[in-house]
Amino acid sequence: MAYKHDYDKILTRLTVILSKLNDGEALSVKELAQEFKTSERTIQRDFNERLASFPIYQEKKKWKMQEGFRVEKTKSLEDEIVLDIIEKITEGIGGKFSSKAHKLLSKIKNEDFNPIYTKLNIEDISDNFSDIQIIEQAIKEKRIIECNYNDERHPIYTTTINPLKIVNFEGFWYLVALRDDILKKYYLRNISNSKITDDVFETDSELEELLDNSISIWFQKDIEPFEVKLYADKGATKYFKRRPLPTQKIDSLNSDGTMEFSVTITHEMEILPLVKYWIPHLFISEPAWIKEILEDDTQNYLNLSKEIN
Repeated sequence: MAYKHDYDKILTRLTVILSKLNDGEALSVKELAQEFKTSERTIQRDFNERLASFPIYQEKKKWKMQEGFRVEKTKSLEDEIVLDIIEKITEGIGGKFSSKAHKLLSKIKNEDFNPIYTKLNIEDISDNFSDIQIIEQAIKEKRIIECNYNDERHPIYTTTINPLKIVNFEGFWYLVALRDDILKKYYLRNISNSKITDDVFETDSELEELLDNSISIWFQKDIEPFEVKLYADKGATKYFKRRPLPTQKIDSLNSDGTMEFSVTITHEMEILPLVKYWIPHLFISEPAWIKEILEDDTQNYLNLSKEIN
């Protein structure tokens, strides 16, 4: 019942926010957090994830709807929003999952045209439905599972784990679980022959916060978080203002359009791939040891490039 209540609150909040944007209002994360009695991080997540399919953008700390776009107001605005977003998400997953979801949604919507378009690039896991169903049940009932796992480096082995959450990072599906009280992340498609045991376990109350603050699947548990300071040029600044990273904190917005900001992480691999993606538009200022890792990786790349060519 609590889950339904949370869903209803989220849906109501998203509908109100979208209606305000549709009416031309410029919305502040802080003011919305006060209005809905929730955290600023939750509101920011609404814009960055839950409403990402809509043409909205952030300017001077205010969220706006792009000019010339309007959502047609109907008596079932909430239903239209939910179904359109769900349909586009399932299209991104592809495969059997997408085709089955489209058939079901078509019966509900009774229309062919969807004004929302997304490019999510989420891997298809429809061939793992049987294992996923078992894992979901085990998570809900807090039951330990036994399964086979192929880590692609060693022969397939059998393991016993406490399943906590099925998550998606950068389009790939993982199972977050505990094994011998150590937090593990298993690539979901490499799990097979899952079986629920009679043994139960206690859930970790900190997991949700850990996931909310994570940038990638490399997040760590029981590790003291540390701060990474970054500098973004004008082009990168626009992106990180539109879609802030979890725990992102802006230190300064400069007159030339550049930005200095910081993020809090638990593992260097949460930030290194992202900075590499944005080279030469994003730079690590501190700490020095992560900056040195990036410089070494870049030099190794240049050396290898010379050898190949």
